Amino acid sequence: MAKEIKFSLLYRDMWQSAGKYVPTVEQLKEVAPAIIDMGCFARVETNGGGFEQINLLFGENPNKAVREWTQPFNDAGIQTHMLERGLNGIRMSPVPADVRRLMFQLKKKQGTDISRSFDGLNDPRNLENSIKFAKEAGMISQAALSLTVSPIHTIEYYTNLANTLIKMGADEICIKDMAGVGRPVSIGKIIKNIKEQHPNVAITYHGHAGPGFQMASILEAANAGAEYIDVGMEPLSWGTGHADLLAVQSMLKDAGFKVADINMKAYMKVRSLTQKFMDDFLGYYISNKNRVMNSLLIGPGLPGGMMGSLMSDLEDNLKSLNKWKRKHDQPELTQDDLMIKLFEEVSYVWPKVGFPPLVTPYSQYVKNLALLNVVQVEKGRERWSMIADNVWDMMLGKTGKLPGPLAPELVELAKEQGREFYTGNPQDLYADQLDELRAEMKKNNWSTCKDDEELFELAMHPEQYRAYKSGDARKYFLADLEKKRAKSEDTELTDSTE
Repeated sequence: MAKEIKFSLLYRDMWQSAGKYVPTVEQLKEVAPAIIDMGCFARVETNGGGFEQINLLFGENPNKAVREWTQPFNDAGIQTHMLERGLNGIRMSPVPADVRRLMFQLKKKQGTDISRSFDGLNDPRNLENSIKFAKEAGMISQAALSLTVSPIHTIEYYTNLANTLIKMGADEICIKDMAGVGRPVSIGKIIKNIKEQHPNVAITYHGHAGPGFQMASILEAANAGAEYIDVGMEPLSWGTGHADLLAVQSMLKDAGFKVADINMKAYMKVRSLTQKFMDDFLGYYISNKNRVMNSLLIGPGLPGGMMGSLMSDLEDNLKSLNKWKRKHDQPELTQDDLMIKLFEEVSYVWPKVGFPPLVTPYSQYVKNLALLNVVQVEKGRERWSMIADNVWDMMLGKTGKLPGPLAPELVELAKEQGREFYTGNPQDLYADQLDELRAEMKKNNWSTCKDDEELFELAMHPEQYRAYKSGDARKYFLADLEKKRAKSEDTELTDSTE
């Protein structure tokens, strides 16, 4: 009998890998029935990652969005899953344990079945609470191996990590190839090793298309025993996103696997609605460079999920840097010039800071550090002259153990600045916070609401939640969108007159 491979649609990550925002709750509710009608998905990624923070940024209640977006899939018997970042929960910085526990309880009540938990350093200590809290809440705990390629990150390394996480209680394992740089044969060997020791533990392969390995990696993963494959859909597949469902389904069917048939009428409906959402406002925040594959990404190993913010950062820094160059009579750089310099600097910096897997938030930390180095060097200053506090926290061990040693020059710099290294459990550094924040909500006459869901939003995203409550977030978003639309209209007018 042919082995069955099931598909999970990454409807959240499709957007995050392309640009800044996700659809509104009304848009998500509109597309959900068509996704269900496609008849080929066992699972859909509905929330987690930057989803709730982004909801707050455009002035929408994330709890309403999660509940109403997951409900149709719950009713249809399609499992929903979220992405969470271990110690960092669903934000970019460490989260107290009481807030992390509340997150799992709340998301389960709001309709999320599976928690995909990863730690950017692959430190099992940061995932122990994720596994424990997810299972306490009645969720399926899917622990992820953050895949990268370095002298440290070997097949044996990942096999041992999977064994540790399963021993901690993880129900499933995800091979999280967040940058798409995992080599296909090695991915197959990792999965084969896990399956030999844990034949009843389900494995999902998650990859990105950018560098060009993904289709081969999917086939290797399936042949090695993976049960679930994450996929994307046009018009947001490929590029820095994910392989398209149609190609993956056809390839696996030809290889002899049992795969679900696709209702093509419904596929085209989802495709059309996704394009409509892009035309409405989401497309203004998607760079065309994120819609193409680029094997230059093999070198720096940066993940597709952060390419939207990376292109925005490049644009902002390029303006400032070229202004400085004009003032000092130096030739200006193009965006491509700066991008190549950044990629080269990432390749230089990464081993120096201990080979942290380039996944959120450490991909951002390494990228930001590399970009600061590039800008400083271009201005004739010293490398390492500007290092953000969150990067120092990573290097000092306050967010987990680095996979590799820190470069001697950075160890010496830490000593010169009087910084101390930390070897304890990172969670111990972050005290419980819910009681303090509950008092703030009472003082402001803010309701904690059903299941303490509003308390959770304040605890997880304090700055964004306060801006949401004041109305400033919505005002800023609408003003920014108006600028984007005006700029687009000016460009179209210029093009039409040339």
